[in-house]
Amino acid sequence: MFSFFLHAIRMMLRDWRAGEWRFLLVAMSVAVAALSSVSFFVDRMHASLRGEAAVFLGADMQIISDRAFDQIWYDEAERQGLSSAQTRQFPTMALPKGNGKTVPRLVSLKAVSEGYPLRGALQLAGEANGKVLEAEGIPEVGTVWVDQALLAEPGTGIGDNIQLGNGRYRVSHVIVSEPDRGISWVNLAPRVMMSLQDLEKTGLVQPASRVSFRLLLSGAPDGIERFRQWAEERIVTDNLRGMRIETVENNRPEMKTTLNRARQFLALIGLLSAVLAAIAIAMGTRRFVKRHMDTCAILRCLGMKAKQIVLVYLTGFIVIGLLGCFIGLAAGYGGHFALIAILRTVLPQQMASASWMTMAKCLLIGMSLLLGFALPPICSLQRVPVIRVIHRDVGSAEISGGWAYVPGVAVFFGLLCWLTGEWWMGLWMLCGFLAIAAVIAFLGWCAIRALVFARIHMQQGSLRFCLSVLERKPATTVLQIVALSVGLMAMLLLTVVRNDLIGAWQKALPPDTPNHFVVNILPDQKETVRDRLVHAGVAAPVLYPMIRGRLVSVNGKAVSSRDYDDARAKRLVDREFNLSCMTELPPQNRIVEGSWFGSRHAEASLEERLAKTLGIATGDRLVFDVTGMPVEVTVTSLRKLDWSSARVNFFVITHPEDMQEMPATWITSFYADVSQKNAIDKMVHEFPNLTVVDIGYLVAQVKSILERVTLAVEFLFLFTLTSGVLVLHAALVGTQEERMHEASILRTLGATRKELRRMQRIELVFIGAMSGLLAASGASLAGWVLAVRFLEFDWTFNPLVWVYGVAGGIFCACAGGWLGLRKVLNTLPVQSLRRLS
Repeated sequence: MFSFFLHAIRMMLRDWRAGEWRFLLVAMSVAVAALSSVSFFVDRMHASLRGEAAVFLGADMQIISDRAFDQIWYDEAERQGLSSAQTRQFPTMALPKGNGKTVPRLVSLKAVSEGYPLRGALQLAGEANGKVLEAEGIPEVGTVWVDQALLAEPGTGIGDNIQLGNGRYRVSHVIVSEPDRGISWVNLAPRVMMSLQDLEKTGLVQPASRVSFRLLLSGAPDGIERFRQWAEERIVTDNLRGMRIETVENNRPEMKTTLNRARQFLALIGLLSAVLAAIAIAMGTRRFVKRHMDTCAILRCLGMKAKQIVLVYLTGFIVIGLLGCFIGLAAGYGGHFALIAILRTVLPQQMASASWMTMAKCLLIGMSLLLGFALPPICSLQRVPVIRVIHRDVGSAEISGGWAYVPGVAVFFGLLCWLTGEWWMGLWMLCGFLAIAAVIAFLGWCAIRALVFARIHMQQGSLRFCLSVLERKPATTVLQIVALSVGLMAMLLLTVVRNDLIGAWQKALPPDTPNHFVVNILPDQKETVRDRLVHAGVAAPVLYPMIRGRLVSVNGKAVSSRDYDDARAKRLVDREFNLSCMTELPPQNRIVEGSWFGSRHAEASLEERLAKTLGIATGDRLVFDVTGMPVEVTVTSLRKLDWSSARVNFFVITHPEDMQEMPATWITSFYADVSQKNAIDKMVHEFPNLTVVDIGYLVAQVKSILERVTLAVEFLFLFTLTSGVLVLHAALVGTQEERMHEASILRTLGATRKELRRMQRIELVFIGAMSGLLAASGASLAGWVLAVRFLEFDWTFNPLVWVYGVAGGIFCACAGGWLGLRKVLNTLPVQSLRRLS
């Protein structure tokens, strides 16, 4: 056995010296380097982004309740090794006092314990528009921190006192940004933050008070997950109504959308790199097997069995595969550190550590890549007949067809999707590549068949000869078109279409993304507020009516939280909805089922996720209770909302005719820069009932994540681009020997160099132009599917893709043909034939 292994190693070293293994080693190294680099970076980047996104909660997880938490909750958190803090939040009236004036003002009071926030930090200013500093700790006893909007009130400033219930507190700092503020009704009023020790002195919390109790937790991911499971079980066992668990994903839809797009974009790169490298390895292995059929026939003559021949070459492939895996892992590990060093100014300060599990996954996928795509051609060597030693053109073994790759492809894609966590994206990409290859092959065959009719009407000899050559070997021509198209499609997808994808993603969050909300606009203030905003420089603000209503029945049946098992459905039924009415579909809304309002009234459009949660479909009849008045509507459409747009969104929209007599306030969102801040403050001073919510901090964080991921995508696409180059190289080299053989025979029959060049040019221009045209169409279609189906943003087709595709196809085909013929044209025909044989 050992001598057999040594023999296999000697043959591998001989082939290595002849240059046979180098392409496969490079392809394996690039594939594993791409996967490992992407995987190491994505794992660390995603963990870091999740940690940064946890800033929006002020913790890794929050438990929210309408009653105080028992001690058992804190004991369990300590048992799991988690840090904890608590907040209590509710709306109340504040009485600012100063300069002899008393102006009551609705505020959102938040009492916090020591350690708050567990993630992120509060940003404070010592005075309005003063220097911004990071908070150290929480408000001191007897003091409060307030929003800058509250300082616009008469008699309220740094050092002044405000009365909250039975206590008076000195304003010590201005809150510039609050990481876990969010956009909820209790947070729309100006914030007043105090120490939890001061809350009892105010006397504001009574047994019937509506207070939001929040338990904030942070710690190791496994500890957080164990606590979540324990909390879910306890909520169900003890029937704790009004209690829910919030994480980054389910608490902030705009952050969830951004993180999902980032994860999908980065996973897409890993999938593309692996798929292209797999194609390159398959094409390279087929060429390797074709070149070694004569050697196999000689070994059969010397007494070696067919299975032994396969084991010999398989041993060499495994050794090269392991070597390529380790080289790729080293390159990928170093590459992800290089990427972190390049992007250190825009990455989180504390990056999560690399995982050994990621390295093991990449090694496993690398070997599955090799065996899945290299084993079928190698097994074909056992069918090489002995007679091939005498007649090379007799009894050639057929290399395994497409069905032989199915088991390896299935295992490889299963492991690949396990690594990236994108099962549907991996399945779509596999089916997409197979479908595109099949379509390209069919269209290529149709084009060749069309040449039969075109050749009849042509007079030029060289042109007729070239077309007859293409016609005589349709399988070879179609294979060349498919291989070249796949390589070109990868190049186009990774260059031109990549820029379109990134540009479309960035357009989903443009520079003028709204960073302010204004709520509580009364109907008689609507036009005045719009004029004030326009005068302040806000471009065409759109105001929407907002009506509070509770869902009371569906299809004539009264609804209750007891009718639902899902916790979110229970909360939705127990709360009031924010209804709105309008005739035009709002921006960032897309109808996914049904149709928008027609001529008839009593219609409603629901957000699709809300409808799914409550089990509502188009055609259902809903009744809402609006201030004691029933409003019956029929669901005529479901909408998909873009929560990352930071614009005003509504779960339920009705026809304006159905809400004419209902009490409503108005809401708007807009973008305002620093220079417009004073005008907005004056508007709030003119209309004290208005509440302005500044979400600039949230928008800035989302844009920061987008910019970081975009830079990561730009760098990581280099690995995928390398895989695309390998596929293109394999497509060109795969037919090089065949072209050299044909050219040598034609020269022997008297063809001149000029005629050979002309005939070759015609053939290659046709193959290149056809490949480029099909590749551009496939790349554009793939970009559209990725944008609309997975990343969920608008897509515009770029006509330059077809120009680049055709030009690139002609150039690559002609370059490959020139590389194959330049030696033949400069040597005697007999020498070329002897070298090829």
